[in-house]
Amino acid sequence: MIEFNNVIKRFGSTIAVDNLCLRINTGEIFGLLGPNGAGKSTANKMLIGLLKPTSGSITVNSLDIAQHGLKTRKHLALVPQELAVYESMSAQENIVFFAKLAGLKGKELQNKTDNALDFCGLLDYRYKKVKTFSWGMKRRLNIACAIVNEPQIIIMDEPTVGIDPQSRSHILDSIQTLNERGMTVIYTSHYMSEVERICDRVGIIDQGKLIAVGTTAEIKSRLNNQEKIIVQTLDINYAALDEIKKLYGVENAVYNGYQLEIQTAAVKNNVLDALTVLAKHNVQLLKIELEKPTLEDVYLSLTGRSLRD
Repeated sequence: MIEFNNVIKRFGSTIAVDNLCLRINTGEIFGLLGPNGAGKSTANKMLIGLLKPTSGSITVNSLDIAQHGLKTRKHLALVPQELAVYESMSAQENIVFFAKLAGLKGKELQNKTDNALDFCGLLDYRYKKVKTFSWGMKRRLNIACAIVNEPQIIIMDEPTVGIDPQSRSHILDSIQTLNERGMTVIYTSHYMSEVERICDRVGIIDQGKLIAVGTTAEIKSRLNNQEKIIVQTLDINYAALDEIKKLYGVENAVYNGYQLEIQTAAVKNNVLDALTVLAKHNVQLLKIELEKPTLEDVYLSLTGRSLRD
């Protein structure tokens, strides 16, 4: 459905998107991951037509957006990271405004406005001014305005930033429902738990470059030979920490807030060796867990820095 073909976007001497080649299939939820400034939003804005690529091409349903912008945009909707709603208007007035921009009118306008309000849990607040809404309600209204014309493709750029857990869960459930109804979703985020919960495939982008793509299982399989030992303890001395770092197979060990995380190769006796060191130094243990690599662990191995940096 969507293809980025050798897409480059420059802002002066800065390369925001660097030779991006990516295919997103019809009917999937595709997660685009990376830290702030990685190029995610720039890629989305080029897809929606708000920015033009410096070079390369982007196609939607085999149509080049540079040549068929109006046709491709009819299939697309964007939920931007920044709120795109009018605070002085009611929820219904906001949705009607965007619905009319999409060409809806008459009975269809009324029905789809009602459907969008209901879908995002805002029917009871349809006549309330947006300025009285909580941040989570504004986020849900942002989505309602985007889906009112029932697009084929919806791009969601960090839609859960700064909201409460209940609204976050509602939005994630809503995205899965939209996808079940046939909508293709591009979901950009740096929250790993969200991505693992809803996305069929994932692309990791950093400094404008796509550095990994595949299902979450495929991406995590890059670190199948590694694991993480997590030890909760009241305290640890630096001598014990230094000794653990020198154990065979250990790549890193970090102590932060009563929790020791040991990143190690999956080698025989690695847990026993670490516990032996801790016992020798009289470290009081509260809990021990063994974890397989996460998406963030893969990202760290590829880029050397955290997704939340």
